[in-house]
Amino acid sequence: MKTPYYEVPRFKLYLDDCLEVLAEMPEESIDMIFADPPYFLSSGTFTCQNGKRVSVKKGEWDLSNGLKKNFEFHIEWIKACRRVLKPNGTIWISGTYHSIYQCGFALQINNFHILNDISWFKPNASPNLSCRYFTASHETLIWAIKDKKSKHTFNYDLMKNGIWKDDFIKKPGLQMRSVWAIGTPKKEEKKYGKHPTQKPTALLKRIILASTKDGDTILDPFTGSSSTGLAAYYYDRNFVGIDTSKEYLDLSIKRVEDLKIIKENRRDLL
Repeated sequence: MKTPYYEVPRFKLYLDDCLEVLAEMPEESIDMIFADPPYFLSSGTFTCQNGKRVSVKKGEWDLSNGLKKNFEFHIEWIKACRRVLKPNGTIWISGTYHSIYQCGFALQINNFHILNDISWFKPNASPNLSCRYFTASHETLIWAIKDKKSKHTFNYDLMKNGIWKDDFIKKPGLQMRSVWAIGTPKKEEKKYGKHPTQKPTALLKRIILASTKDGDTILDPFTGSSSTGLAAYYYDRNFVGIDTSKEYLDLSIKRVEDLKIIKENRRDLL
């Protein structure tokens, strides 16, 4: 097995292509996968940031290779994830309309069974500068299992009766619906720097608490700044993260070292 770039108890990072690492991982060893694969948007598009027009180019990893090759990429990494996922494990994939439909089809080609699609509504989403179509204010999450008969984990009572104070859509004592109102990453989540597609820890908290148990092992094949890993570590799960960017893995390390201090002092984070 490849040598981790960084490792502490229950938290491991690899600086490598996810296909290379996944190929060496034991079969059926992972309880849950969260994946936020490239959206392939870095080809001349723009967005709004702090009220200014800025390029959407996130890095070479986000450059499109054309529709066909992009789709083949999604089929390949999802196939590799299927091999390492336990029979009763689940996979979550996040994306926008640029990528999520390809991912959904790639899941079905790889014989996954889709449980839900979640609409993650961002109350504080950036405005649309072109004023020619609706403001994008959500991402879609797909939740799937390896087989329709799989006995996946779903912590129903916690989702229904837990305290989700920052989500104005979730009503106390009622079933959690498939639309979640969760803001983009808070300022303190970016104090060491930020990843261009960074997910808020509140989002990963909900996903992990919904579909895993204490001690489970969670994998993120495109870990970036490791919001998945922070939520996993905080809630006493094991985490394996993979990324090709040393810059963002170094950011991940700063974040988890900070989180270790928070946990030791029993301070609330999530």
